[in-house]
Amino acid sequence: MLTLLTFPAAFGLFSASPFCVKTALMLQHSGQRWQRSDMLDPRKMPHQKLPVLRTPGRLVPDSDLIRDWLETQGADFDKGLSDVQKAQSRALIRMAEEHLYFQVVLDRWGNDEVWPILRDLFFTEIPALIRRPVSNSIRKSVLKGLGAQGVSRFSDMERKDRIERDLEAISAFLWQSPFLLGNHPTAADMSVGPVLASMRATPADTPLTRRIKQDNLLNSYVDRMEQAIPLA
Repeated sequence: MLTLLTFPAAFGLFSASPFCVKTALMLQHSGQRWQRSDMLDPRKMPHQKLPVLRTPGRLVPDSDLIRDWLETQGADFDKGLSDVQKAQSRALIRMAEEHLYFQVVLDRWGNDEVWPILRDLFFTEIPALIRRPVSNSIRKSVLKGLGAQGVSRFSDMERKDRIERDLEAISAFLWQSPFLLGNHPTAADMSVGPVLASMRATPADTPLTRRIKQDNLLNSYVDRMEQAIPLA
């Protein structure tokens, strides 16, 4: 049996990480037998990140590499799509994972209202005596990384505009069909859906959570994804 090494469930989601949720959706869709194994500290994992898939032969890191491995085992996440649709799928995935995802990270780690919740959830393995200074140091490192990535350099208004353009692009697809590229979920949905779900699930009332919750099209799409490929 395959084992998905993942961050634990949080905020009502399978995992706090949309990449872990994406991988779980791919596993469920692939028909492979699999189980989850939760962990909080991925430093000993390949790439020092999660998700990681434990297969009979090796550990496979990174959700994209896990997708590649599952496809070598017979999975087809873009069944029935044309070459143009597959290209659109890749563009949607990159938009969600390389731009919108970092907006979620900033909405959580940069928000003083959300931070105490994250600290108590993610750092329980650190002894209580040193938990606050260690977690604050990690938070500082994450925020520094967001500065290097660039997302935190924009003003709130600039960020809102950039997010809105992405959400409008996603909505343009969803006006045409129940899922991004047709009547059933494909690889694009397994990336975009979890990122939107993460936006909605951030444990505070932020402009980003309100933007998803108050948008009937996007909100119902997230619900539809959860119903189409249910995760335990």
